[in-house]
Amino acid sequence: MADDHAVVREGIRLLLDAEADLTVVAEADDSDGALRAVRGHKPDVLVLDLSLRESDALDAIPAIKADAPETAIIVLTMHGDATVAREVMRAGAAGFLLKDSAGEELVRAVRAVAEGSTYVQPDIGGQIAALDTYEPNRLREISEREVEVLRLVALGHTSREVADMLVLSVRTVETHRRHLQEKLECETRAELVRFAIDHGLLETRS
Repeated sequence: MADDHAVVREGIRLLLDAEADLTVVAEADDSDGALRAVRGHKPDVLVLDLSLRESDALDAIPAIKADAPETAIIVLTMHGDATVAREVMRAGAAGFLLKDSAGEELVRAVRAVAEGSTYVQPDIGGQIAALDTYEPNRLREISEREVEVLRLVALGHTSREVADMLVLSVRTVETHRRHLQEKLECETRAELVRFAIDHGLLETRS
């Protein structure tokens, strides 16, 4: 488990160690410590605080999953925002729980993700579903040419390379890119890459 409050870690340890089939093998108070512990112990599950000291679980999750893909991550937090929960799950977490619900629900979540399932606190899961229902399909707002530009930019090509591949001028490519950022509300290339991944634009095409 990783949490920057010792009293929280102690409470979680007591809760989980009380279960015959669960054992806490390591504790950490920051993301670097969590990564070291996961590397050293290769646990089935990591219970991770969303806001560790001087770090953010959203940044830590991909690194931890890269080192230990078999370790399922449950994010435990005080922040019950469905948008945050969705981003946490997209980053690679297998579970999302609020700290004020930690107890038997945490035990259920640990068992579920250890067996390969996902577990989102039910009321938060409902809010995520509502977000997905009402979020506009921004992919419909961009043209086929803009989709081509987006895909190539997301794959790491420069504006010059995209221009050569699509037989366009660099200025036209940069205009398309600016329009993409405006339509998709993406301020950085990283956000464009995330949008492309989320919408399957980087999948291998037959």
